[in-house]
Amino acid sequence: MSGITVSAVTMMGQKHKGRGVPCEDSSIAVQRDGVSVVVVADGAGSKQYTHARFGSKSACDTVSELLINYFDALYYENREAAVRSLIIAAVHVGFANLMEQHKLDTLDRLSCTLLFCAVKDRRVLIGHIGDGLIACVSESGVHPITMPQNGTNASSTYFVTAPHAADYLRLIKTTTDDIHGIALMTDGVQDSVYDENSGLIKPVVAQMVETAAQGREKSEKDIENILSQFIVGASNNSDDASFGILLFDGTKAPDKSKLPKSADKFGRSQDTFRDLQNDFAPEYKKAKQIIANCAGNPAPEGTAADSESEGVREHARAVPVRKNENESAAPETKVKIDTNPPRKSSWLLKAVALLELIAIIVLLIKIFILGG
Repeated sequence: MSGITVSAVTMMGQKHKGRGVPCEDSSIAVQRDGVSVVVVADGAGSKQYTHARFGSKSACDTVSELLINYFDALYYENREAAVRSLIIAAVHVGFANLMEQHKLDTLDRLSCTLLFCAVKDRRVLIGHIGDGLIACVSESGVHPITMPQNGTNASSTYFVTAPHAADYLRLIKTTTDDIHGIALMTDGVQDSVYDENSGLIKPVVAQMVETAAQGREKSEKDIENILSQFIVGASNNSDDASFGILLFDGTKAPDKSKLPKSADKFGRSQDTFRDLQNDFAPEYKKAKQIIANCAGNPAPEGTAADSESEGVREHARAVPVRKNENESAAPETKVKIDTNPPRKSSWLLKAVALLELIAIIVLLIKIFILGG
């Protein structure tokens, strides 16, 4: 692979133009110190998110710098939860400065989604929270890498400002092998090119990625034309739109004539994750009791085993925040799982301590006698 071409474009939607509202999307494409990064973010659109446009720009700037300066540290850290938490924390550090600058009363004013991809040599690090789409273009076709996170309807999603946001940040580590290009897009583009019922991505995404073969400047002009003509300009109610590209030189593009234009819908049962939790909780409680008994330390009723199984049953998922105006977010709650082991009885601890003291005294006597 001889090199990587990056590009990123953000356009205001017709909906915001008509209302005289600023564009709330942001995007950035940077190459420095051997790292290529593209980040896109969609600022929340409801009235309470008054400074979301500043939040989306800050998130793009902060995360791009973090990925360039600390790619190796993030890529090789095995504790994925720690990496996710650090990325969200870095975003919040940038937001804190904005809160002070604009005299904001809450972090939520800056709410946005976040999608990023960083590449160094053949290593790839991808992250995504909220709606939007990250897609892979290869010789075999176009397929999703990460899909939109929505609630019961398309107007609700998760933001970087949500409680426990790190739990919903998806991270993927991979390599560039067999990848021709990677596309990142906010929901202003995703809604027009992706069918969530079948997972199908329209061939136009491959066409948009291929524009980077002509260099960044020409690519961004072509992307602007495509967005203006077919996406943003196609509806008076269109949303802000951002589209980012990483194209790997010397790799094979798909045959556009063979890209599918339709696909069968996914089959889906009526089971929910909450159903699974409820079904699994009794087995989990029993298993914890067996483990405790085998370890010779049975857990009393109402302590660790019960608490953890209750956590499996009642662990409440975060409520996605609605993006439409006049719709407010419900709070997120979680049941705390007690991970502290049951304490040993006090008389046993005292007996052990007494025996240790006696052993020390006997040892000192022996040393005194031998020394004499």
